[in-house]
Formats: sequence, C-alpha cells, structure tokens
Amino acid sequence: MILCIDVGNANIKYAVWDGSEIKGSFRVSSRHSRTADEYGATLMNLLQSKEIDRKDITGIIMSSVIPSLNYTISHMCEYFFGVTPKVVGAGIKTGLNVKADNPKEVGADIIANCVGAFTKYGNGKPMIVIDFGTATTFDVLTGKGELIGVVIAPGIKTSLEGLVSNTAQLPMIELEAPKSAIPKNTKDAMRAGIIFGVAGLVENIVRKIKAELGVETITVVATGGMGEIIAKEVSCITKIDRLLTLEGLKKLYEMNA
Repeated sequence: MILCIDVGNANIKYAVWDGSEIKGSFRVSSRHSRTADEYGATLMNLLQSKEIDRKDITGIIMSSVIPSLNYTISHMCEYFFGVTPKVVGAGIKTGLNVKADNPKEVGADIIANCVGAFTKYGNGKPMIVIDFGTATTFDVLTGKGELIGVVIAPGIKTSLEGLVSNTAQLPMIELEAPKSAIPKNTKDAMRAGIIFGVAGLVENIVRKIKAELGVETITVVATGGMGEIIAKEVSCITKIDRLLTLEGLKKLYEMNA
C-alpha cells in the first residue's frame, strides 16, 4: 500500500492506496507545534479506524507548502513506518512541462493537482484546475500537459477570517450559499458577499483565460473543501474531485517508484 500526504496551510490530508483502490482518506489540522510523535499517534488511530495495518504500507510520497513541517512529517514516516517519503520537488519526475519564469516557485500542491487532473481528465485539450484551499488557485494546462500559468486569489475561509478579524461586530459564520442575493440579516449578508463574490471571481477568471487561449469551451476541474459549494453557483465548473491532489500524488509515486 502507498500512503500519500498533502501538507497544506490549514490541513494535512492523508490517503492510503492499494493499487487503484483507496482504502482510507483522512484530514487533520496543520499545527507547527505538534511533534512527529503526535502526528504519528493521530495517524495510527486513523489507520486503525479503517483496519489498515501500518506494516502493509511500503511506500510514502509527500507534497508540502509548509517547509517547516517537512522534517517533522518525514521523521514521523521514518519512525512509524520505517519508510523515507518521496518529496515532491526538484528532481522528481512529473510528466509536466512547467512554463513558469521560475519553475521552483510552483507549489508542490499545484504540481500534484495538475498531474492528477491531466492523468484523469486530460483529453488533448486545455483545462483549468481550481483548488479552493487557503488560497484559491487556477492552474492552466494545455492539451500537451504544459502548465502555462497560475492565478492565485485569496481563499474563501481566508477571506472570511480577514473580514471577521478586522471588524468589530461581524461574527464568525458557517459558510453556505444564502437563499437570496438580497439578504436581510448580517450572517446571510456575509455569506452572500463571500460565496457569490467568489462565484463571480471564478466566472470572470475562467472567462478571461478562455479568451486568452482562444477557446469557447474548456474542462474546469474543482477540488478543495469549498469546491462543491462554489460549483453550485457557477456554470463553468465541469468536474468536482475532492481527492484530486491525493490521486496526483499516487500517480507521482508510480512515476518515480
């Protein structure tokens, strides 16, 4: 079995794959103060809940956007599984042609998302991968697997936290689409501004990308925790895949085994 780990700014996502079958997926919060033992103990309990024996895990791959946690998670893998993880970064085979000014600036999560999307949904035509995480990212791929550009916007929860922390009377709320675009209470007013605002941002950015590429239609794959909520408010998202990053990591492991 292969363990895939995606270390994000807010959460760490795990998935255990047995061939093409996913045996379990988990999400824990990313905390700089946690030790390798604490992460390992939590993961052992999660694996046990799915009746997965850690001895059956023979390979591990990790992507991370928090460099300060890399040693902690790597040490956890070595201590609890006896496996040194492959880390997505310089020197790893991706199958992508990254057209960035400085390819080293491209995040490991973006690479994993693009590999997952191109492998699973690539049909020889351009596509856009949108990840609704701490940041909202738009990755633009050609039909040949070239990553030709990335748009980075504030994440949905990041926008909410910024709004609440910088105002005296606005409360923290659960994010869901309100029933009306003309709300009559504070919570729905905030929901309308954030959800409908992000929906408009998504539609506009996708429209501009399509115009620049000179295409009328394009595959748009959404992933990340808030992807399903936004997909209901826009017409441009064609596919929703919550496990896209972890599937991309599995593919990257196979390419570099």
